[in-house]
Amino acid sequence: MKAGDFNPLKLDVVAFARAGAALSGTWPLAGFARLMESVPEEARADLTGEVSWSLTGVLRPVVGGEPEVWLHLRAATVVPLACQRCLHPLMQPLAIERQTRFVADESTAAELDAVLEDDVLVASRTFDLRWWLEDELILELPLMPLHEACEPPAPLGESAPAPQEEQRPHPFAALAALKTPRQD
Repeated sequence: MKAGDFNPLKLDVVAFARAGAALSGTWPLAGFARLMESVPEEARADLTGEVSWSLTGVLRPVVGGEPEVWLHLRAATVVPLACQRCLHPLMQPLAIERQTRFVADESTAAELDAVLEDDVLVASRTFDLRWWLEDELILELPLMPLHEACEPPAPLGESAPAPQEEQRPHPFAALAALKTPRQD
């Protein structure tokens, strides 16, 4: 099979790796609905960015066993976010590079995931690359997007002078009046 024979939205992972195939392309950033939940509303309307990606499949030989199925994913994009310090727009570059091992079933994936540091997923004949790519981009988002140096916040206009706090008696002042020296 040639790379053109593979559909990235319904990818036969094992056949892709066996063929040593490679795919690449771009998808509109606006097409990643779950990722767009992190984008401020005002930035969604005229969003024109794209996610560029490439995928390579490989079989890694194993002594005395079946070869391992691996996919190597690379992607890059720029996501508009809001700086959590100044609340102004922030263009956040995201770049991912993942090497992921694919296995036959969930139990094998869970077993290997517990003992290996490698990412392990279940191989499928209809694997959705776009869904996986979106997951990886979401994981790459910063917890608190911040500018390296923020502009000072815009003044809110002329503010009225702070009201003078009224002087209230101390709550224990009444007790002080009750405390009088005893005269025996």
